[in-house]
Amino acid sequence: MNGTATLILGLALIFTMWGMGLTLVIDDFKRVFEKPKAIFLGLINQLIFLPLIAFGLLKLLPTNPEVAVGIMILAACPGGPTSNLLSLLAKADTALSVSLTAVTSVITVFSIPIIVNIGLENFAGDGKDIQLDTVKTIGTMIIVVIIPMIAGMVIKNRVPDFAAKMEKPVRVISVILLALIIVGIVIKERAHILDYFAQAGILALLLNSITMLFGFGTSRLLKLSGKQAVTISLESGIQNGTMALMIAGTLLANVSYGIAPAVYSLIMYFTGGFLVNLFLKNKI
Repeated sequence: MNGTATLILGLALIFTMWGMGLTLVIDDFKRVFEKPKAIFLGLINQLIFLPLIAFGLLKLLPTNPEVAVGIMILAACPGGPTSNLLSLLAKADTALSVSLTAVTSVITVFSIPIIVNIGLENFAGDGKDIQLDTVKTIGTMIIVVIIPMIAGMVIKNRVPDFAAKMEKPVRVISVILLALIIVGIVIKERAHILDYFAQAGILALLLNSITMLFGFGTSRLLKLSGKQAVTISLESGIQNGTMALMIAGTLLANVSYGIAPAVYSLIMYFTGGFLVNLFLKNKI
């Protein structure tokens, strides 16, 4: 991948995480102790069950290495800021959503190398010798995830009016950047795109649907409220696609690994919107 594309991917993620930081306050992290059951279940679904479900699907439905590794990269990523917006639209537990997104964004800095390397070892085919450098990956993720997020939080604390005004523009620009990156991947991989999309589409839809249903089901099983259940469902299924594309294109330098995350990023908007509409109509 050329230097310009790598720079764009990195800057897009930095901008997205800075924008997320503009919506965060310290209380969003303190909420881990205020709502331990809901937070713990959300974290377990996001950090453990999501990668396990992805791994199981890939074993049951073998696909080409590029799609398989892309699915594992996506499953290693935290929830995306979009989940916060969808929780707000659904009138679910937005505070819980924000807390889960914030906490998983920090934890996955350290778990991403482990999960992605498991994916590479099991599904990369002839490229099994490819591995993410753990130390380099953690260092990179701290630079493009943690530091921008903290910078956004500092601005939110010191200039709250500016942060509030920037929320909507940043969200819109983040979506546009993700769309442009996806278009770039489609153009670069146009020779294989139909085959990749067909395979990735089925797996992405299954992974997204199963994780969202699993998140909702486990929440109700533990007697969480309907609002909390919808929130955890969205957090389980709405991933940070920009981060997945950055890992594929920059850290692994293989745009083909970005096909599955790109397809997933498109699908999750439709399934997330469907869940929001269902909740608003039925007040689950």
